Amino acid sequence: MTTENQTQGTIKVLQHESQILKGNPLGDKHVRDLYVYLPPDYETSNKKFPVVYCLTGFTGRGKMFLNDNAFAPNLAERMDKLISGGTIKPMIAVLPDCFTYYGGSQYINSSATGDYEDYLTQEIIEFVDGNFRTNRDKNSRAVMGKSSGGYGALIMAMRHADKFGLACSTSGDAYFEFCYFPGIAEGFRAIKGDPKALIEKFWRETERKGKDDFAALNTIGMSACYAPNKTAELGFDLPFDLETGEIRWDVWARWLEHDPVRLVEKSVEKLKSLKLLFIDAGTRDEFALDLGAKILCKQLKEFDIPFLTEEFDDGHFNIGYRQNRSLELISQNFENE
Repeated sequence: MTTENQTQGTIKVLQHESQILKGNPLGDKHVRDLYVYLPPDYETSNKKFPVVYCLTGFTGRGKMFLNDNAFAPNLAERMDKLISGGTIKPMIAVLPDCFTYYGGSQYINSSATGDYEDYLTQEIIEFVDGNFRTNRDKNSRAVMGKSSGGYGALIMAMRHADKFGLACSTSGDAYFEFCYFPGIAEGFRAIKGDPKALIEKFWRETERKGKDDFAALNTIGMSACYAPNKTAELGFDLPFDLETGEIRWDVWARWLEHDPVRLVEKSVEKLKSLKLLFIDAGTRDEFALDLGAKILCKQLKEFDIPFLTEEFDDGHFNIGYRQNRSLELISQNFENE
């Protein structure tokens, strides 16, 4: 997307060799492409720029923010328009790849998938700051995402507020009883007692997926993130009995330990230190993440944590336009240079 048009930014693709992901348990690649959007005036100025880290949802990776769509702008095109129109100030956007064989990492460390939380916060930030003219103040570094990316943004806010001073979560995974629990039965049916075979089928039959295959992949992927177990055959525990589907409440309790609603109490001071915490969701979200957002906001209020929240009339899918609102708020709240 390199161009001489001063209203358009530039996409840079850098290869990053991760020491943290090297030898990860799934054998996923440790050398990954990192896509970075540079604003239109980056090449013609010497100033430093604020940075927003954009996290994709489950089964996504950073490059997908740049997918071509005849009827909707991708992230780079969206940022070009917002910057050239004066809606947001020029900023760098970083699009990390935290994908795994099981579909995603939730941007947390797990012995079953790898240490993706450390990868993002310890390696990628340093790599970006070392290769681009960034403003390194935490209040000039934001994180945003949708769905599992929104969950990742919340995790960064709750555990790494020393690195990210601004966080925006759109339809982020919260209140697991609503967003995950209903899909467990569907996942159980599709797994048919053999999660390994389901994963192999998922990769083998790339063009054909069964009705509940995605629910099964989601259950497997989340189990690997939330209930790792080094002594288990696959390295994690599923939240149900493989023969009957009966819920394993001890495993489910381990999932709940990662629920942002439950994490608020442990993260009060870090959340209070944020320059911006924004939470939004569609009122027709298919995974009830609008309800999860309400419950999360109620918890934030109980601990007097400042935040902004909005609802919009839509579901969970095809809501890339909500990136505009997150970017606007991030731009308004970035620390002045």
